[in-house]
Amino acid sequence: MSSPTRLSSDHSYRPDIDGLRALAVLPVLLYHAKVPGFSGGFIGVDIFFVISGFLITGIIVREVDAGEFSILTFYERRARRILPALLAMIGFVLIAASLLFLPHDFAGVAPSALAAIGFLANVYLFTQTGYFQASSETTPLLHTWSLGVEEQVYIGLPILLILIARYIPTWRLKTVVAITLVSFVWAVFKQADIDGFAFYMLPTRAWEMFAGSLLALGVVPAIKRRWLAEILCGGAVAAIIAATVLYDRHTVFPGMAALVPVLAAAALIHAAPGTWVGRMLSLKGPVWIGLISYSLYLWHWPMIVFWRYTLDEKLTGLHSAALIAGSIAVAWASWRFIEQPFRSKTRFPTQRIWRWSAGGMGIVAAVSLALMAQGGWQGRFDAETLRFASASSDYSPVRAACVADRVADHSPDCTLGGDAEPSAIIWGDSHAVEIAWALGERYGANGAAIVQRTRGSCPPVTGYDPIGDPRCALFNAGVIEEIAQTKTLQTVYLAAYWKQDPYRLAHVDALLSETIARLQALEKTVVLIGPIPTQPATVPRLLAQRGNDAPTLPVAEFRTKTAWFTQRFPEWRARGVDIIEPIDRLTRNDQTIIVAGDSPLYYDDNHLSLAGARHILGDMPAE
Repeated sequence: MSSPTRLSSDHSYRPDIDGLRALAVLPVLLYHAKVPGFSGGFIGVDIFFVISGFLITGIIVREVDAGEFSILTFYERRARRILPALLAMIGFVLIAASLLFLPHDFAGVAPSALAAIGFLANVYLFTQTGYFQASSETTPLLHTWSLGVEEQVYIGLPILLILIARYIPTWRLKTVVAITLVSFVWAVFKQADIDGFAFYMLPTRAWEMFAGSLLALGVVPAIKRRWLAEILCGGAVAAIIAATVLYDRHTVFPGMAALVPVLAAAALIHAAPGTWVGRMLSLKGPVWIGLISYSLYLWHWPMIVFWRYTLDEKLTGLHSAALIAGSIAVAWASWRFIEQPFRSKTRFPTQRIWRWSAGGMGIVAAVSLALMAQGGWQGRFDAETLRFASASSDYSPVRAACVADRVADHSPDCTLGGDAEPSAIIWGDSHAVEIAWALGERYGANGAAIVQRTRGSCPPVTGYDPIGDPRCALFNAGVIEEIAQTKTLQTVYLAAYWKQDPYRLAHVDALLSETIARLQALEKTVVLIGPIPTQPATVPRLLAQRGNDAPTLPVAEFRTKTAWFTQRFPEWRARGVDIIEPIDRLTRNDQTIIVAGDSPLYYDDNHLSLAGARHILGDMPAE
């Protein structure tokens, strides 16, 4: 069958692409290991997507056009490449989590393992997004979302290209271009959403792989001038470095920002051969890292998760260095003793690889289902450990419903307390949620009600418009409008994670001062709830593992970190603002406390539990 579009290159081995894999996996590893200067290292996944799209499309099209393509052979190659190391890693995760994880953390591991072997990890994680779900620190299979995206493309792409070749061969390039553009536009449209769809789901990620497909289909003409190729490749490397250094978790991503690593990777694939960049990527070191890159990607994240969980402290430079070295060593062993043997048709003929693949997936699925039936598997721990660990679930029953994108998204459940017209409103970010529930209990005891309006990482001020969340300002404008129009709302509580750096850098204290003035102009009583101390690690886990010896944040350190905000308290009090200072009830002997009356006061490292919210409110009356 003749090809309606030419391929951009032959299928000879290109060591520079293995070197490019190193340029993809190392930023991811260093980003996860918390190495300074790699805050945008997550872009390595996008580079992987482009490489995969280029290589796989090239293979499929060559074989389809030659009349030699077999879908069973294609999936056999995928099974040899993907499954052995993946199944070994998942088995390790299930065993390690069974030994280390407390019930609340353990409950999500088996479902994520089942999703991973079904290549639906991205879908599972999308359904689990939220402020108390799918915490990265307790999700050792979080990174398998990218494998889900890739394999979903690999399921559809061969079928698509076969059908096009059979029925509309002249439309192959047009179809791939159309899919790429639709996916990219969808990604840009969804980029501002915080629901996780743009990040995890195939429709908004496919364009990155299809960018590589377009290269394989020869859509970009060959670069004949050496000097132009040198400039293009040098610029591509500079773009990858810049994105790695300048991007961070607040960057709106993917979408427009993902163009940088995607186009840079495409440029290197297209133009690197024969350039100085191509020669650098073809050196033995980068090529060796590229060869073990799949195993390195698989193993590094679970190692980091279990290391941090066991130590329960922030990664130090020494820890990071040890994890990086250990990850590379384990990745080499995985490549040498797991990946390589299963790629050999001599050692594992076709029938045998299918049996081993089906058997391995079946065993992991069966074990995962058995562990899911155990839930958190509480029988592994004693009563005191379980009592402390249970605080991980001591959050507001309406947290999921009442941390929303828009005011209109809040359900009726976000009016708390008694069956009465609400006389107060609590406005804030995720730190206000449990306080809202505790206030609702007090209001309800007096037959009154309070409205909860909360949005994660969005402080209750007007004028705050972060790049990473364009809808925050709209949300706050909606709350102000609601307060102005609802005459029965006489008291406004303001609560947030005041100590965090993004708020400090945005001068939220000044914005809050303006917001207070605006509320007082509406003749509202303003009650400000001050900063909550952030503890060294997740409190229920600290207590379960260390009991009364658990370390806590020194009060002096807390006061230093929050001084930029709390120095405004005298001014605001003078203007008639009531201020509740949680630190007054969270201090003992110059240390912050994390337990009161045998009840943990936090459900993670910075959010108060319901017990903690009730504790900081003390005997304060409502209404």
